[in-house]
Amino acid sequence: MSEQADISMEGPSASTAKVKKAHELVTATIKAPRFSYAHLEFFSDSPDAGDLDALQVRSYCTSALKQFLGATGIGIPLDILKVEGKACWLRMPRDDLGAFSAAITTWPGSYQDGFHSSLRIRGCSDWLGALVGRAGEDEIWSG
Repeated sequence: MSEQADISMEGPSASTAKVKKAHELVTATIKAPRFSYAHLEFFSDSPDAGDLDALQVRSYCTSALKQFLGATGIGIPLDILKVEGKACWLRMPRDDLGAFSAAITTWPGSYQDGFHSSLRIRGCSDWLGALVGRAGEDEIWSG
C-alpha cells in the first residue's frame, strides 16, 4: 500500500514538470505597410455597358492619373488584383494612395458614342482585409 501512495504522490509533481511553456521566437509589428489598396466601381450611362475588364481599368486609371498629375501620374505603379463585374481592386504604393484617390475623384470620366462612363472609389485602405466583404455595407441603413 505504501508503494501505491508513493506513486500517487509522485504523479502530479512529475506531470507539472513535463509541462513546457511556449517561447516566442520572433515578433514583428507592421506599422507602415508598403502597399495600399483601393476598391473601385464602374458607372456608365449606356444601357449596354458590360462588365469591366483589366484593360479598361488600366485605361481609365491611366487617363485619370495623367489628367491630374501629368507624367508623374503615369509613373505610379498600379497592380490590378481582381476585376469582377463592375468592381475592381487595385494595389499601389502606400505613399501614392492620396494622389491616386484625388485623381480618380476629380476625373470627369470618358465619353464614347454620347455615353458617359466613370469610376467611383468604394473604399481605400492600407489593409486589403478592410476592403474585402463590404458588398452589402451600403444597404444596412436603407432598410
